[in-house]
Amino acid sequence: MGQRKRNRSEPVDGLLLLNKPAGLTSNQALQKVKRLLNAKKAGHTGSLDPAATGMLPLCFGEATKICPYLLDADKTYRVTARLGVATDTGDADGKEVTRADVPDMPGEQWAAALHEFVGESMQVPPMYSALKQDGKRLHELARQGQTVDRPARPIRIDEIQLLEIAGTRLVFRVRCSKGTYVRVLVEDIATAVGTVAHTSRLHREVVGDFEAHDMLDLSTLEAAAAADGVQALRGRLMAPDTALARLQPVTLEGTAGQRFSNGQVIPQGTADAVGLVRVYANDGRFLGVGELMDEGQLAPRRVFRGGTTTA
Repeated sequence: MGQRKRNRSEPVDGLLLLNKPAGLTSNQALQKVKRLLNAKKAGHTGSLDPAATGMLPLCFGEATKICPYLLDADKTYRVTARLGVATDTGDADGKEVTRADVPDMPGEQWAAALHEFVGESMQVPPMYSALKQDGKRLHELARQGQTVDRPARPIRIDEIQLLEIAGTRLVFRVRCSKGTYVRVLVEDIATAVGTVAHTSRLHREVVGDFEAHDMLDLSTLEAAAAADGVQALRGRLMAPDTALARLQPVTLEGTAGQRFSNGQVIPQGTADAVGLVRVYANDGRFLGVGELMDEGQLAPRRVFRGGTTTA
């Protein structure tokens, strides 16, 4: 009876940046950490393919309310491509479908070819993706041998840097907008230089303002839980508002904080700016995300029940 009580999941609030290992789906990785934390509610943002590694933001409890803002964040990847071989999935998990010669180009020419992809463009999502069409996920249709038309979607490449070119191995770092399929980018780069390619390794280094040094390995978390217990592991969680560092902070005085938490629009006088802001009580508790309106009012958009103390 007592053992069952100890294993019962509990409310846990906070954010953890997992360095997802290869071989796990994003949800499998989430469930492993959720069990380690004995957390009741959890979610993740910006799924990574099972073969991919790197930063996977995991949100627990009230922090799940910031998931939409992390989904919108720019991301940076270290990409390794194998030139000359294309697969049906665009990555190393797929079946080889075609081969082509790889052009003998110096590094400067490769760097110039990569630079051509900087800027805004339209990208057609791959068939092997979790996007839905007519209620079915595209990868389900692809495994049935079906190919359907997919509308191109706007993406943005902010920076792309050549790191290595050696034979059929191409390594580069790319900073891009949400919704960018790196597998498709690799295929498009190959097409542009007259060959084919697939993504052999993909590692996400950055999400929004979070850097690689903020990540924790799954093995580290498992060891910490075994050695120090669940409470010590929970102490490694980041405050939810750390994901919103780019938003202007607003502090509410007196009863305004409680009214905001109750979902009421708060008069703010003449607003110096409009848009989303981080909202705090005068004792430093994070109350949620609000939106400053043209009329000088602050409207609640995501309210954090009970408030959380900022780090």
